[in-house]
Amino acid sequence: MDGQVQAPPRTVGFWGTALFPVNGMIGAGIFAMPAILVAAVGDFAPWLILAGGLLFAPLILVFAWLAARFEHSGGPVLYGEAAFGRFVGYQAGWMRYMSAIVTVAANTHVMVAYLAALFPVLDPDYMRAGAVATIIAILTAINLFGMRKSVGALGVMTVLKLAPLALLLGSALLAGTNDVGFVVPQFSQVETVVLLLYYAFMGFETVTLPAGEMRQPRRDVPLALLTTLAAVTLLYMAIIWAYLAIGPGTGGEDNALAGAAEVTMGRFGAVAIVFAAAFSIAGNNFQGGVTLPRMTYGMAERGMLPAWFEKVSPRWQTPSNSILFYGGAAIAFGFWEGFEALALAGTLTRLFTYLVSAAALPVLEKRDGEVNVTHSVVALLAFVSTAWVASHADIQSWLTFGGLFAGGTLLYFLAARQAPDYALDEA
Repeated sequence: MDGQVQAPPRTVGFWGTALFPVNGMIGAGIFAMPAILVAAVGDFAPWLILAGGLLFAPLILVFAWLAARFEHSGGPVLYGEAAFGRFVGYQAGWMRYMSAIVTVAANTHVMVAYLAALFPVLDPDYMRAGAVATIIAILTAINLFGMRKSVGALGVMTVLKLAPLALLLGSALLAGTNDVGFVVPQFSQVETVVLLLYYAFMGFETVTLPAGEMRQPRRDVPLALLTTLAAVTLLYMAIIWAYLAIGPGTGGEDNALAGAAEVTMGRFGAVAIVFAAAFSIAGNNFQGGVTLPRMTYGMAERGMLPAWFEKVSPRWQTPSNSILFYGGAAIAFGFWEGFEALALAGTLTRLFTYLVSAAALPVLEKRDGEVNVTHSVVALLAFVSTAWVASHADIQSWLTFGGLFAGGTLLYFLAARQAPDYALDEA
């Protein structure tokens, strides 16, 4: 590091590592999507989630195998650079970064929509925008206080968001009145929600971004990825089954689970789900605020961003400038309203990162003389499935993608000229 920049210490063990993909996947989607999926495909919605988990499995495996090769922070930035050079690595990181910022805005809008059910003062648009900005600012401030404290706070948020969902499942088993059948929808109906379905599983890759602060990243990250995919798929299926068993249409699209909980548990149930949604989305945003600044820190280490992003707080040992920049940009995007529009834009930009990573695995293995046919087939499946999902994006999402890519390219040629702080190896 040339003696000028202090690196954050490695303090995160396996259970702390596992909190990142759990909170990366379980955010706003589990509260906002049941009504959308059920409206589109009816009783097939839980099975559509299972199909989504299976569709995602090759991509999870690709990231697990890639994570076993690297120990520094950066994730897709390192994978893309090692396989295809600095510009591709930079764009993989830049698009992932911008996707996260857009997603934070989308998630926080859903969080405020749920809170508005308890606090009507949040109903006016200007109040919602102010609440979104305030929530993001508070989470950003907490992230400055150190990785160990951040992981502890993330653990508390995880418990607080899962407990009310467990109550909802129990109430559906005891008081649900609808029989949930198995009706295969028309394929065109499935196509209309495939991009949002992908949104439900995105966020797993954030666990690869702060690898430089994990004790054993090449062991813990792959294990956390694989176990989380199975657990989250089953949880999504169970929650949507509970919503169907209680009765679709019991709440609005933005707060469907709160309406379902009120049917079986009364006002207490509705309030519990509202707070579960708030903590779920806060946890999702919080883990993004922890992990994404570690990626821009890693990009600055690689000389892809100005050295300003590499500054570490002497007191808290966190990449303070990267954290503050991330929070400020997320607040700016928070004034763009609407969960679905933001979710779609965030999904498409992130798919670019997935495509680069899927393509990188066989390239790196071939270069190292350790070609694995199984790995190559899985990587191909991941690439094709991701490209297929991207083909369903609308023109607005593609325009957003193009604008972000062009802006990133300009920034690269203006600022990304520093020499890397370490040689890029995979050991």
